[in-house]
Amino acid sequence: MAADGTGGRTKTKPHAVVIPYPLQGHVIPAAHLALRLAARGFTVTFVNTESVHQQTARALGVDRRGCDIFAGARGSEDVRYELVSDGFPLGFDRSLNHDQFMEGVLHVLPAHVEELLRRVVLDPASTCLVADTFFVWPATLARALGVPYVSFWTEPALIFALYYHMDLLTKHGHFNSKGTKPRKDTITYIPGVPTIEPHELMSYLQETDTTSVVHRIIFKAFEEARGADYVLCNTVEELEPSTIAALRAEKPFYAVGPIFPAGFARSAVATSMWAESDCSHWLDAQPPGSVLYISFGSYAHVTKQELHEIAGGVLASGARFLWVMRPDIVSSDDPDPLPEGFGAASAGRGLVVPWCCQVEVLSHAALGGFLTHCGWNSVLESVWAGVPMLCFPLLTDQFTNRRLVVREWRIGVPIGDRGAVFADEVRVRIEGVMSGKEGEELREAVKKVRATLEAATAHGGSSQRSFNEFVHELTHRCGRC
Repeated sequence: MAADGTGGRTKTKPHAVVIPYPLQGHVIPAAHLALRLAARGFTVTFVNTESVHQQTARALGVDRRGCDIFAGARGSEDVRYELVSDGFPLGFDRSLNHDQFMEGVLHVLPAHVEELLRRVVLDPASTCLVADTFFVWPATLARALGVPYVSFWTEPALIFALYYHMDLLTKHGHFNSKGTKPRKDTITYIPGVPTIEPHELMSYLQETDTTSVVHRIIFKAFEEARGADYVLCNTVEELEPSTIAALRAEKPFYAVGPIFPAGFARSAVATSMWAESDCSHWLDAQPPGSVLYISFGSYAHVTKQELHEIAGGVLASGARFLWVMRPDIVSSDDPDPLPEGFGAASAGRGLVVPWCCQVEVLSHAALGGFLTHCGWNSVLESVWAGVPMLCFPLLTDQFTNRRLVVREWRIGVPIGDRGAVFADEVRVRIEGVMSGKEGEELREAVKKVRATLEAATAHGGSSQRSFNEFVHELTHRCGRC
């Protein structure tokens, strides 16, 4: 408690416990949300899993025991850093054993989180829990601890709305249709979503087997989401106005995106789980707008056949390229999946690296296009950098993100589909974006969407207002006077 200079009255500093889902695409926005909250007067306890922490420390080349990912980002902000076990040994390959890992996230991690929360939540009246929506325990644990639950949604509002209304999709026969084939006609009944085609749904809502561990996580997570006191979403109101309006009719919903590192530069928080290659010298030597950047994100996998078709299209296009080839992009057991002879065939016009600082690459003047899996962080970063996209979604929200990029905002083009991507189409799409009139039109469209993001984050913009309202509400609720 601190004296506030009003004759003995005191005020408690609000405390936010921030817990990201243990995947890099979720950790990055959560870490920068934590810094935003700390800059607004919150004490923040940021909770990583020991496994994510170890991989991050290894990427930095430091000992995990002495690593604090916020060490380079702290000014006067009060950010504490805690670790929790996900229930598996550190040497367990979570990428190779995905389903087993997810079973642990579902059944084992919650007990470890509860033990940690009971240790760090010293004053429930001044504390809030800010947890990733995909966790299966936040509302239940928040009630048990007597603290408000802030559901942090790292994807578009559209996708939150679709998961939130899975009951309607089931009722109308578009999902979980129990033995009958799901309907294939246009979906018109989701509140705030004008129309959407079944093939534009998230991959998990297109599947007929809903008994998988991921489905069980999603079902339970959105039961918990219904019990959230507030939802924070990494999106912009002007990009999804009707969807956000409909969600606000359900509960307090704050669009506060895009959540980027300060200055859209290399993050001062260590969140990369792979060592980053410095590509700047190579990019500096390339003509402006000439380089195609290729990355399929930090999590989803491609098949070797898909990779070979894309590689064939890249070679045939003649485009210069920078390709991020994550070590486990096909499998941890296959660290060198590119076609034999690819390096020799592309010598002089291509660079392949295991990982890089994506915001730095996208911001470089040499960039002309981004062949992407359409992860939401990548979409927002590409828009901010003014780079049009070639969209090859792999999993989960990426199919629905492609709909936003290609159909609604018209700032990208589709490339094939899972199991049906062919070198010739890849070549044609690359040529169109990198050197054709189509590319010029896409770049003009991206500038307009970027202007929307800039306006939202500027003084008085919608995202800044929304974050201010959220901070005011939480400070009032958790900072007793």
